[in-house]
Amino acid sequence: MDNTKPTVVLKDVSVRYIIGDFKNIGLKEFIVRKLSHNYHVKEFWAVDGVSFSLEKGDLLGIIGSNGAGKSTLLKVIAGIMNPTKGKVEINGNVAALLELASGFDGELTVKENTYLRGAMLGYTRRFMDEMYDSIIEFAELQEFQDRPFKQLSSGMKSRLAFSIASLVNPDILILDEVLSVGDGAFRKKSEEKMMEIIGRGVTTILVSHSTQQIRQLCNKVLWLEKGKQMGFGDPIEMCKQYEEFLRQKYF
Repeated sequence: MDNTKPTVVLKDVSVRYIIGDFKNIGLKEFIVRKLSHNYHVKEFWAVDGVSFSLEKGDLLGIIGSNGAGKSTLLKVIAGIMNPTKGKVEINGNVAALLELASGFDGELTVKENTYLRGAMLGYTRRFMDEMYDSIIEFAELQEFQDRPFKQLSSGMKSRLAFSIASLVNPDILILDEVLSVGDGAFRKKSEEKMMEIIGRGVTTILVSHSTQQIRQLCNKVLWLEKGKQMGFGDPIEMCKQYEEFLRQKYF
């Protein structure tokens, strides 16, 4: 990783989804309609013209209403999706925790899934051997290591997923609503771990509906609404503007 460069740079990034008749009709009917020009599609821009940059050690909070484009944007930054327009520059390796159940196999044990997720993040067996006990201890799953993953509660699954993502050593960590799950004690421990991660200089991107959490943890905030960038900057000011927007919208 080149520490002289920003870790994440987005330049006018947009993501377009195509919505059309093909979702509700069969392949044969789709071909017939297309040949007869009786085929209708609509464009939906889930992300529309987003630009910002992050330096090493930044913790970015992303806020916005449901459907604002937050999760889509995270997938672009993680490299899961390519933007329709714009440019994404990533300087470092990324660990993305976007969907808690993704990357896990319900039939495999907790231990097997821990190694599987580690492999998906690009870590060696030797590294995971060294980290395994710490991961399980942090997730508070010592008594469940040999249980099938599908038998875990949603809180247990989230603890394991967060533990793997935070205890390995990425340059960039992406978390989608992860700190909002689990009981109060684990949320507190997760927030403490986040502060430790910041201290290590890991660039972190966090989506959360809790503006209080965003204020406490983040040094930069991106506000999205219906795919558009409403603001980027100081957490106090961005959260204040967003909360005022919600008050005017719903009250």
